[in-house]
Amino acid sequence: MPEVIAIFQPIEDVQSLKDRTYDALKQAITTMDIYASPDEPRLDERVLSEQLGVSRTPIREAIARLEQEGLVRIVPRRGVFVVRKPKREILQMITVWAALESMAARLITQHASDAEIASLRALFSSPEGGQGQANIDEYSDRNIRFHQTLLKMSHCDLLIETANNLFIHMRAIRAKTIAENDRASRSIIDHMNIIEALEQRDTELAEKLARQHTLDLAAHVEKNVHYLD
Repeated sequence: MPEVIAIFQPIEDVQSLKDRTYDALKQAITTMDIYASPDEPRLDERVLSEQLGVSRTPIREAIARLEQEGLVRIVPRRGVFVVRKPKREILQMITVWAALESMAARLITQHASDAEIASLRALFSSPEGGQGQANIDEYSDRNIRFHQTLLKMSHCDLLIETANNLFIHMRAIRAKTIAENDRASRSIIDHMNIIEALEQRDTELAEKLARQHTLDLAAHVEKNVHYLD
């Protein structure tokens, strides 16, 4: 089984040790591409303890919290694994995300400043190109930041909190699928169309484009993603 390869920084005693340990583990899981391999990533308590510079007790407490949140599962005598969702659940998550992000787009046209909207265009201000894994990886990161920024610009705390509960899996499935079937090129076009609608304060169009962009991801997963079956 593959083991976690995220790089951890030692924890300073600024806040509760167990809370900081929990935050560090959750942040690491959030940045993992958990669908890049057919196996669930494995977390090694000993390695985590060494990298974070803490004993195994706060590690185990953090893992217990993460298990309660459904982010990891503990398998007796085998270890701790980051949970991968089946295709059916991923499709449901994408559908909910489409609803949240389309509402975020609506709220942006009504409440966001011109400077905030302009910051979306700045994410794509340099040429991306369509060749090479480095370009795909760079665009994948910008793609994820774009969707995170849309949600934050809604200034709706409950909407953002709800989306955060889906983010780990949405981020991972976007990263996994962005290089498939020329999705990166089509994604850039979609993003620019969304930005233009936001700049024009065209509420209905911005909402429609944001929703359809995410539903297109659902259609791609439904048709092409067989490694989650």
